[in-house]
Amino acid sequence: MKIEDDMVVQFHYTLKDEQGEVIESSVLQDPIAYLHGHDNMMPGVEDAIHGKNVGDKFSITPAAKDTYGERLPDAEQRVSLKHLTGADKWQPGMSALVNTDQGQRQVTIVKVGKFMATVDLNHPFAGRDLRFDIEVVSARAATDEEIAHGHAHGVGGHQH
Repeated sequence: MKIEDDMVVQFHYTLKDEQGEVIESSVLQDPIAYLHGHDNMMPGVEDAIHGKNVGDKFSITPAAKDTYGERLPDAEQRVSLKHLTGADKWQPGMSALVNTDQGQRQVTIVKVGKFMATVDLNHPFAGRDLRFDIEVVSARAATDEEIAHGHAHGVGGHQH
């Protein structure tokens, strides 16, 4: 079954850095599920999966702009420590989560004061051309409800 728009696709991935070291992987977890063709996946990954078949395994190294984005040089902001989650004591270089109007956002601590922290808003992988090893594990036609909602439901997708 070829992957096309309006299909729910499940896949496993292993993300590797420029030296081939594993950064993260879904292999020992539930596969990632998304609604293909509805901007629910990084463009570089979705483009590579389009037209593939269930069972296909392949590697890609999309440009940073098609995954985690280009690194923005002036993307720092001061945030109250009470708005950071993920640790009790903060140090430069640590990752934190900040709640925003668009949901949680991962940031990197640049500098810590008594009440405020300077954070880098770039994703930690921004600006990097990373390798994705992908295995397409299943695909099915999306339900009318999934298409109307704009996302996959069930394991690996959105839970209502």
